[in-house]
Order: sequence, then C-alpha cells, then structure tokens
Amino acid sequence: MLVSQFDYELPPELIAQEAVEPRDHSRLMVIRRAGPSVTDHHFYDLPEFLRAGDLLVFNDTRVIPARLHGQKDGPDGARVEVFLLKECRAGHWECLVRPGKRLKVGAVIRFPGDMTGRVVESGAEGTRIIAFSGPSDFREWLRANGTTPLPPYITKPVADPERYQTVYGVHEGSVAAPTAGLHFTTRLLDQLRQAGIAFGYLTLNVGLGTFRPVQAETIEEHHMHSEIFTLPEELVAQIAATKQAGGRVIAVGTTVVRVLESQARGGPLQAGSGDTDIFIYPGFQFRVIDGLVTNFHLPKSTLLMLVSALAGRELILESYRHAVAEGYRFFSFGDATLIL
Repeated sequence: MLVSQFDYELPPELIAQEAVEPRDHSRLMVIRRAGPSVTDHHFYDLPEFLRAGDLLVFNDTRVIPARLHGQKDGPDGARVEVFLLKECRAGHWECLVRPGKRLKVGAVIRFPGDMTGRVVESGAEGTRIIAFSGPSDFREWLRANGTTPLPPYITKPVADPERYQTVYGVHEGSVAAPTAGLHFTTRLLDQLRQAGIAFGYLTLNVGLGTFRPVQAETIEEHHMHSEIFTLPEELVAQIAATKQAGGRVIAVGTTVVRVLESQARGGPLQAGSGDTDIFIYPGFQFRVIDGLVTNFHLPKSTLLMLVSALAGRELILESYRHAVAEGYRFFSFGDATLIL
C-alpha cells in the first residue's frame, strides 16, 4: 500500500499555534463507522456520545522538559543543544544533538546547575548516548534547567508549560504530549464520572518518532519507532469486566491504542511493561478498542494510517476534507475527533 494514499491538502493557517481556552471548548468531530456519518460538535459534548458502562482509557504520562542548552568543553566552547529522547540505562540518555558534527564520542558538555554530559556512543539515525553526572536528583535538575519541547509545526512559545500537559498526567517520561488528552478538564471528567463512565490508565512515554515523517514509498517498508509502556493488571481486569457487561472500551489517544493492541496480539490482553513498535495500518484486526478520541494527524503519517485502519481510509480522508472546509484546527493544539 502506497504512503501517498494517505495524503491530503491542509492550508497552513489551520495548523493550531495555541490551545483553545477552556480546554474542552475545542471542536469535536464525531465519525461514525456504521452509516457512515460525520457530525460537528464541541468537546464538552463528549458525554452525549458515551453511555454508562463505557470505559475511557487514558495515557497518564507527563512531558519532561527535554530540551537542554549547554557548552562544549574545550577550546572552541561551542554552544550546543541536547534533546533528550529516552533513558536507555541509569544516567544514560539517547539524545538528539545540535550541532552533531561537534559532538563526537568523548565530547564533554557542561550544562547549568553543575551538570556534565559525556558522549559515550553514537546511536541510530544520528542520535548520541550521553552519560550525565552531577546533582544526584537528575529529574529535579531537569525541571530547573530544561525547557518543554514543542512539535516543530508549533512556532509560537507556550506561556504556561502546563498547557502542554494533560490534567491527569502523573508519570514523567514523554518528550511529546498525548495530545488527545489535552481537551479534558477536571469539570468534564467529573461530568463523565457522574454519567457512569469508568476511567482506566496506562503509561506510554511518547517519543520523538511521533513527528518523524514516513520516508518509504510503501507502508510495508516503514520501520516503526519503539516506545516504553506499562499496562497494569488493574486495567486489564477493567477492560475484561467492561466487555463482559456490554460496555465499550474507548481509547483516549493513539498511544493508548498502540499499547492495548500490542499487548493483545496473538491472544488475550496481557498486562506488562516493555517496548512496543507496533505499526497499525489498514488491514489490522483490532482486538481491544471499540472507539477512539484523537486529534487530526499529519498527512502521510503513521497516525493517519492508524485511524484509517479503524475507520477506513476513504471515510477518514472524507472527514479530513470536511474538517478543512469547516475550518477545524489541526494537530497538537487543534481540535479532536471521536471515532465510534
């Protein structure tokens, strides 16, 4: 299947540069697979489309301040930027670095707050493995000295970094937000609880691969990035009980879909922790989810392929054309869809 089959025209002015306030006042497109049909609403209307006994599954990760600025140790003293991707072992992080040519194995970087980084290995796709040494509490140091990264298509700074966090996130580790969750407010969550909607949580640390374009001409040639996840036993039991009672499992975000469907390949859903590089595209047989809350995704992206696998490529492209015509806002700070 050609990657070009998942392309669409998007006017640049529809790429959202800032979030709507309040969070739940973003727009919501409801895409019904049975029918099919596409209707326009607001996110605060979400309770109208769910029913008592349904289970919303959230990714409770938080974005770390992964962008660092330092100075190379040595005569040239070049200023460098380091972007943390993931901790591969204690004190060692896989990173993107700039300028890469100046940071070969053995290079030392000095950061504010008495932190030092040494490049110990060259990784895949131009990454570096950096060993950090300095203050004993690395996370505390990071909160004081790092900055929150934003996707490359957002050029306007965020005044409040918390606006790029979900209201329910608790586990730090992502370098990008699970953006479907940015629309939820505590008020809306309370309304959903009162309506008999159950909540479940898993953790997947979103990686930079989320934004990397697909370079291959065919889907089958693309190698998916991997991300670290934890799927608790409690959630597996919740899902089983929901389905037994006739309720629906609604994933909040594609990261939730990837964890649940990855852990159900080849048999019943299994709790656990590890890495997933599952690539979901049309032809995939979903075993766990019955619906999905998600944002609008980039042309020719793996996430657009995922939602096409769930709702059908033609219906998704038709709904995206409708969204463009109606002036919906796209990508991380944009509007949302609900696929049922």
